[in-house]
Amino acid sequence: MEYRNAVLKDIPGISELQKKYHISTISEEDKPDGFVTTLFTEEQFRELIEKENGLAIACDGDRVAAYVMAASWQYWSAWPLFQHMIKDLPNVEYLGQTLSTENSYQYGPICIHKDYRRSEVLSNIFEFSRIQMNKRYPILITFINHINPRSYNAHVNKLGLDVIKNFEFNNNQYYELGYDASRKTKGL
Repeated sequence: MEYRNAVLKDIPGISELQKKYHISTISEEDKPDGFVTTLFTEEQFRELIEKENGLAIACDGDRVAAYVMAASWQYWSAWPLFQHMIKDLPNVEYLGQTLSTENSYQYGPICIHKDYRRSEVLSNIFEFSRIQMNKRYPILITFINHINPRSYNAHVNKLGLDVIKNFEFNNNQYYELGYDASRKTKGL
């Protein structure tokens, strides 16, 4: 398995994986094993690659087996949920610091093909992404919908993210999680 930052030619494979596991297109059979809720266009993937270098992928040969996104709050500010989170950053303390757009970044979504789940792919792609972003920000922040227990378990129990608080947005309940981006994980 190769872990690297995505380049433009990877976008079709990333889009295909997103479509397979997005909440609006996932099969009922796959839904209990986790899903992604934010839908990205190819142009948004392109911007994430070109402006943020924030799209990490795991490749098994020519197949995109997993992807994870990570970027500045500025990148995410186009979406209403992230606007809500950005506005709330000054009200959140984590690792002894008040969160800001300067000391934290938004990690996720992450998507892993079911053929590679329950393997080292999650911990390795998380660690690869963490290393890339730790060069720019000391704190990782993310969120997980309460209706996605698989993602919660993977991030809290397997990767060691901390639940900072719960919040509501658009009639959905979310966990807000954080991680010390300077802390190595068991991946890679």
